[in-house]
Amino acid sequence: MFMSMKTANPRLSRFRDCAILGALLTALAGAAVQAGEASVVGATVVRTGDTYRFDVTVSHADEGWDHYADKWDVVAPDGAILGTRVLHHPHVQEQPFTRSLSGVSIPDGIDTVIIRAHDSVHEYGGAEFVVSVPR
Repeated sequence: MFMSMKTANPRLSRFRDCAILGALLTALAGAAVQAGEASVVGATVVRTGDTYRFDVTVSHADEGWDHYADKWDVVAPDGAILGTRVLHHPHVQEQPFTRSLSGVSIPDGIDTVIIRAHDSVHEYGGAEFVVSVPR
């Protein structure tokens, strides 16, 4: 037997319709936020002779090959990219995740660098991380 959702009280009917619409909009907004921009949530830098090794932790709600964190950069204060770690696959089940990049040259006079992450849909835009360069 089919039960009608119609109610005798029009106010209750409008309330129910608004509640359903609100729940739907909340679910859609949550889905959009879920796989937002990639963010750097941690980073360390170690001097290795004349170059540096970066260990960077990235957080992103990777969804698979169509939307995932695909790289991170070491950036000088003037915006010059000093190094890039390409991420060759999604990390759906490993969040956040840490990857390293060795052999990064940092010019004299640069005391801090910015680490920023990139994803295949939003590009840049998530949280960046500033780290001091040990001399």
